[in-house]
Amino acid sequence: MTIHPSAIIEDGAKIGVDVSIGPFCVVGPKVVLGDRVTLKSHVVVTGDTTVGADTIIFPFCCIGEIPQDVKFQGEAAQLVIGQRNRIREHVTMNPGTQGGGGITSVGDDGFFLAGCHVAHDARIGDRVIIVNQSAVAGHCIIEDDVIIGGLCGIHQFVRIGRGAIIGALSMVTNDVIPHGLVQGPRGELDGLNLVGLKRRGVSRADITALRVAFQTLKDGDGSFMERARRLGDETDSDYVAQMVDFILSDTDRHFLTPR
Repeated sequence: MTIHPSAIIEDGAKIGVDVSIGPFCVVGPKVVLGDRVTLKSHVVVTGDTTVGADTIIFPFCCIGEIPQDVKFQGEAAQLVIGQRNRIREHVTMNPGTQGGGGITSVGDDGFFLAGCHVAHDARIGDRVIIVNQSAVAGHCIIEDDVIIGGLCGIHQFVRIGRGAIIGALSMVTNDVIPHGLVQGPRGELDGLNLVGLKRRGVSRADITALRVAFQTLKDGDGSFMERARRLGDETDSDYVAQMVDFILSDTDRHFLTPR
């Protein structure tokens, strides 16, 4: 364990093995730092916050400070960050609120680039990338393998399905289907994240099935929900079935629909 003399570790903090805490860091009394966590310098980790093993937090991050929510009344709230995350300079992550279940969660192997924000009660999956200066608002659900480009805004309560990609400078106000590609200032569903599917080794048959499903959602008979239900009855692809399950599950938002 390496702790710089200028760092402040408050009584009660739990520090794992081989942790490195750099100059002028502050670690609060309810914080848990897993094994081999690195705080570079000038990092604040506070509140009831757990940081998973092998995570690296870069200078001037503020992790676990109270939510930026006018309804917050000081209730118990948690921030739980998984393993092997890279959290770059000036990132902010807030704990949950009573109205959202009291917990903000971040999965494993994420990459959070400089200046991005994860708000109260958000749920971030594994291998998520949030690029510089993008903000994920309260109560959002970001599933595994999502990429959010730079300078994006994700509206509160929005869900972004597994493997989707959000182009830079997009404002996303409605749910995004799994493996969707969203772009434009008022984010529009413009296709599928074909590059991401290929990089993850998805079979040609499943990619073809997803393309057919996307076209059906775009041009098929009936409403968007009716098209999705019909897809669910007809498909043999697990990837299409996951997309249908996402569409038919409960949500507080509408969907971005194919153009």
